[in-house]
Amino acid sequence: MHSHSYRLIIVLFAFFLLSGCAALVVGGAAVGAGTGTYLYINGELKTDYFAPFDKVWNACEKTVADLRGTQVQPAKEIAQGKITALINDDKVHIEVTYRGKNSTSVAIRVGLIGDKQASQFLHDKIAENLAKS
Repeated sequence: MHSHSYRLIIVLFAFFLLSGCAALVVGGAAVGAGTGTYLYINGELKTDYFAPFDKVWNACEKTVADLRGTQVQPAKEIAQGKITALINDDKVHIEVTYRGKNSTSVAIRVGLIGDKQASQFLHDKIAENLAKS
């Protein structure tokens, strides 16, 4: 690589550090369920599932029920929906968005500032429920 390529990389890295944008891409999803890529931004863990919106929505609702969520408030529209609930005393916010015929995006935030590990656990449970349906 040329020296100007190194400078570009350093400038981009510095930009992301100074911008305050906490973005992290993590690989790995349940086989056949998601894209395999998770995006963690500002406390929200997001991935796409290769399944129709209604099937993913049902998997999300089943996940909340399986984990004995309380104060569950689902709000489903035509191409998007939100589920808020308390699971193990943590407020959980799940946002489901239609992306295409067999592509649905799910973003999860656990707690006020986000908990990546807890969000990943919920994504894993959603993927398991999708595989069962």
